[in-house]
Amino acid sequence: MEYFEHVSKIAKSLSNIKIKELIEELADLKKRGGRLFFIGVGGSAANCSHAVNDFRKLANIEAYTPVDNISEITARTNDEGWSNIFSSWLKISKACERDAIFVLSVGGGDIINNISPNIVTALDEAKRRGMSIYGIIGREEGYTNKVGDIVIVVPCPDKTYLTPLVESFQSLILHYLVSHPKLKVVEAKWESVEMEKIGV
Repeated sequence: MEYFEHVSKIAKSLSNIKIKELIEELADLKKRGGRLFFIGVGGSAANCSHAVNDFRKLANIEAYTPVDNISEITARTNDEGWSNIFSSWLKISKACERDAIFVLSVGGGDIINNISPNIVTALDEAKRRGMSIYGIIGREEGYTNKVGDIVIVVPCPDKTYLTPLVESFQSLILHYLVSHPKLKVVEAKWESVEMEKIGV
């Protein structure tokens, strides 16, 4: 049960200000016709794929992630190297200043320890292209937090649970974003069924 105690503590200590700022930024992105590119590896990659589905279907925001195309990812890894899989994908996608990159990562990218170098190079490419940079990560020292515009750092009280807690909160926060009235335009299926029952 210790894990769930940590979940409760984190939920109470998240930065509401940053979450509100992120909602406003995403609403503005949608208004200007920008695209939202999610990047992440491992469990965070799975959250990227889920996020793309929800932002497209529920919020009508044009969202993409390179991790949805395993053929391209493996080809780029083989031909261009692991460090460049996301940056080269941004180039071919013609990402520009109207667009935003959204990093989902436990560490946020680390140059010194060479952890998630593909996130670091993608962020450098995003900066060159004038893109907005958002993120949900677990380490203040992460590269995403250093260069990002709005980055939510999950305040993890027990580092032995860092990865599962951060990846869990990525999902929680993303679900909150697509459910927010400023972003949501379509009800999720079961919510629409329940609303029909009560005549809403």
